[in-house]
Amino acid sequence: MTLKDTVIYIAKAVFFGLIMAAVFLVITPWITGTANHGNFFQSRGQNGIELSFSQAVRRAAPAVVNIYSLSIDQSRPLNSGSLQGLGSGVIMSKEGYILTNYHVVKKADEIVVALQDGRKFTSEVVGSDSVTDLAVLKIEGDTLPVVPINLDVPAQVGDVVLAIGNPYNLGQTITQGIISATGRNGLSSGYLDFLQTDAAINAGNSGGALIDTSGRLIGINTAAFQIGGEGGGHGINFAIPIKLAHSIMGKLIKDGRVIRGALGITGEAINPVMAQILNLPDLTGVMVTGVDHQGPAAQAKLRPRDVITKFNDETVPGVEMLMDRIAETPPGTQVTMTIIRSGKYYEVPVTIGENLGSE
Repeated sequence: MTLKDTVIYIAKAVFFGLIMAAVFLVITPWITGTANHGNFFQSRGQNGIELSFSQAVRRAAPAVVNIYSLSIDQSRPLNSGSLQGLGSGVIMSKEGYILTNYHVVKKADEIVVALQDGRKFTSEVVGSDSVTDLAVLKIEGDTLPVVPINLDVPAQVGDVVLAIGNPYNLGQTITQGIISATGRNGLSSGYLDFLQTDAAINAGNSGGALIDTSGRLIGINTAAFQIGGEGGGHGINFAIPIKLAHSIMGKLIKDGRVIRGALGITGEAINPVMAQILNLPDLTGVMVTGVDHQGPAAQAKLRPRDVITKFNDETVPGVEMLMDRIAETPPGTQVTMTIIRSGKYYEVPVTIGENLGSE
């Protein structure tokens, strides 16, 4: 046998041995019944392996609280108050900050927060924002459960999700569905960033958690789609994405409210007909349709039919992006906008004002 044949023989033997070792390592746990099937498949006695999201629920559910809004009749203040606007909330930090919906607590005279371990706390409202329907509460307690979050992985259409809340005050309940649609651009300027899911969100689920199959918070449950006077039940429900909710929470903790920038314009997207009339090179930008005579845009001499193409050197693809950038810019900041007027480009400095209507 030559040296070459000997090397090939040994190599084959080593390769075969590695394959057998790998097969042995994979099969042994299944034979002994100690296999770890990940987060989704679990052994259930003689029934074998079953799909389950119980690990995800165990990670997140303790941090989802029941919120009781206690309202007192001012005409009969000596009588005991009545519970109104039952909802849910999510403990976001060990300091006791809780995210919930603004509409859950807006009419409450006193707020009581109940944890799943039986503890109850009175709570104060740190801040609220009616535009995004978010509010931050704070409780004082030790060893508070905190929900896991991941701000770096956005939810995608088709993801399996679980909604946790207190529907109809029945107690904590879990419903399951998928992400049906994700919101459009925007984190600060309005209502366009909702997650749509078919996981049931009923009365009392508002302010609760929408989690992924790893137990991480991806949204704050907000509302079910309703037609006329009907309730939900259409499989069309909405949640505020965690990236937006977390950003708003930070602002509410810092300032007690969300301070948004304002430009004092209304605008619309560019369509092919308008692009031809205004002699525009493409469909990017926002055409100004109205100017508040007392706003920053008027002071900067912006006019209707001006087309805003850049905001601080950032190309403006559409209305949502522009309004979002304006809202996120601190009042008093000077920005430079590139506009097209009568076929010519101009750079216009503008000092952003404050949107007082968003409080």
